[in-house]
Amino acid sequence: MIGRKKKRAKGEVELNVTAMLDLAFQLLAFFILTFKPAPVEGDVLLRMAPPRPTTIVNNAQAPGADAKNTNPVQGLTSLVITVAGDESGNLQTLAVGENKVGGIEQFESKLQAILADEGAGFDQVLLQVGSSLRYRELMRVIDVCTRQKLPSGKKLSKLSFVELPGS
Repeated sequence: MIGRKKKRAKGEVELNVTAMLDLAFQLLAFFILTFKPAPVEGDVLLRMAPPRPTTIVNNAQAPGADAKNTNPVQGLTSLVITVAGDESGNLQTLAVGENKVGGIEQFESKLQAILADEGAGFDQVLLQVGSSLRYRELMRVIDVCTRQKLPSGKKLSKLSFVELPGS
């Protein structure tokens, strides 16, 4: 009696669960292996302030009107910072004005010295950013900028962004 099989009623259908599980796992493996998520950097929604002029001139003199002016930056309140990345998006070039700096630490000390100088008169920063730079690297530069204090004691809060020409 132990080895006897049950008799089936006529018309009853038995499903092969093994074949269905095999198909389900094959489909699951296919979708997992072919799934390509979008990069996180493209999913960031930024609410930017409306555009304003990035360079404010303190005097009303037209550009180029004074041929004796040997310092073209005199009267400008925007400090231009250039940030560019390599092929993989890591920080490659960092420059304050025309002067390149070695890394984030040197950049912070240079920026602190420039913004603390009352004679410089900078109250805003214009970041020229290369299109290949990763968002994480840009945020490191922005963090350094927003930690700086102006000679008045207020924190630097005016940051403007433009794409680096030719990137």
